[in-house]
Amino acid sequence: MLSVASFMAGLDLFIVNVAFDEIGRDFAGHPMADLSWVLNAYAIVFAALLVPLGRLADRYGRKPVLIAGLVVFTVASQACAMAPDLWSLVGFRVLQAAGAAALIPTSLGLLLSVYPAARRGGAVRIWSASAALAAAAGPAVGGVLVDSSWRLVFEINIPIGIAVTLLALRYVPDSREGATARIPDLPGTVVLTIAIAALALGLVKINDWPGDQTTVVIGGALLALAWFWVRSLRHPRPVIEPSLLAVRTFSWSNATVLLFSVAFAANLLLGVLWMQQVWGYSAIRTGLAVAPGPLMVPIMAIVAGKMATARVPVGLITAVGCMLCAFGVVMIAMSLGPAPAYTTELLPGWLIGGTGVGLALPTILSAAAVDLPSHRYATGSAVVNMSRQIGTVLGVSLAVAVLGAPAGYTEAHNAYVNAWLMVGGFMVIAAIAALGMNPRRPQPSPTVPDTETEVVAGTSIS
Repeated sequence: MLSVASFMAGLDLFIVNVAFDEIGRDFAGHPMADLSWVLNAYAIVFAALLVPLGRLADRYGRKPVLIAGLVVFTVASQACAMAPDLWSLVGFRVLQAAGAAALIPTSLGLLLSVYPAARRGGAVRIWSASAALAAAAGPAVGGVLVDSSWRLVFEINIPIGIAVTLLALRYVPDSREGATARIPDLPGTVVLTIAIAALALGLVKINDWPGDQTTVVIGGALLALAWFWVRSLRHPRPVIEPSLLAVRTFSWSNATVLLFSVAFAANLLLGVLWMQQVWGYSAIRTGLAVAPGPLMVPIMAIVAGKMATARVPVGLITAVGCMLCAFGVVMIAMSLGPAPAYTTELLPGWLIGGTGVGLALPTILSAAAVDLPSHRYATGSAVVNMSRQIGTVLGVSLAVAVLGAPAGYTEAHNAYVNAWLMVGGFMVIAAIAALGMNPRRPQPSPTVPDTETEVVAGTSIS
């Protein structure tokens, strides 16, 4: 039941990509820059609220926050399905993301409170697997649903949400840390959210706005991020504790997952748009065509786990995965033509990329917090997943900016090639960053007080 809550939150990060083109057709007259907010609004709010909602749940009760998250997510999903226009849909996606951000930390926190220590490892692995299943199932399920109507992508959450809410009310016991759980810097959270949104806005509008207007928006976003970091250095309860970044593995894992997620999100969107807008694939055909890549992820995650057990450095495993992703996208960019040729032009690079994702992403998420003190493991995992979602926002925004509005096949082909080469470049930089994930010498634990037993988590801990 708690794993299903995690699955619901993760599914909406992937399932809507396949519906992107159909939503654009239904709300005609909006450029791709506007449509991108259907994806970005969810990821921005999801990232910003992970830590604050987790801490609120720790203090006031995880079950009430879980129930509230389920209700908000379910009601917002119904509102998304009934949205009369694009900006209403974007607004409802913000509410949906707020509900999803409550589901992740509370579901894991309740899971850990129910199981004895000896059984927690297996329970967490099952909970974590739900995220991988969401990634693999999202495009295929989305394709099947969108073939009838894109609104069904959101309607599917309704019966699941109602069932999980009723079961949680009946069977899930509450747990909390009480007054020892400290609420993080909420004004800082607001500034971080606005800064990421402004940065995304500047990027997606780079082809539409005058250069000075874009410069002002992006410059303002960067200044806000700088202010957020200065505030974090001084605030007694920052959203991101600077002391955590003193741990080499943690800091480099955050850098790596951000760069990796920029490339991953851009690549997924580019693949979907190419198949639908250039090759003319239907939504269901696109979803099934996307699925083989994500299906490689759980398989290669097992391989990566065995490699780590055999003492292969986690940074090397991640770097190899990133380079495979880079090789896969360059293969795609160099082979695609105007006539659909999925098995020879897209599938080989897609499978190589999926293999790389399976090696890289689970390794980053599982290794990021391993050198942190135990009372900061959960918070560290939440911060890593915040970095992942910020990377997703930037990836979608950069893909939209590079594609622009090409006229005719030649312009479109050139734009997509440039975008995929950008993806490959980010993957290569991520591979270089990954090599820093291995400590050169034992690192001291960050000097943070053990004032709480936190349960705040991202999409994968194993």
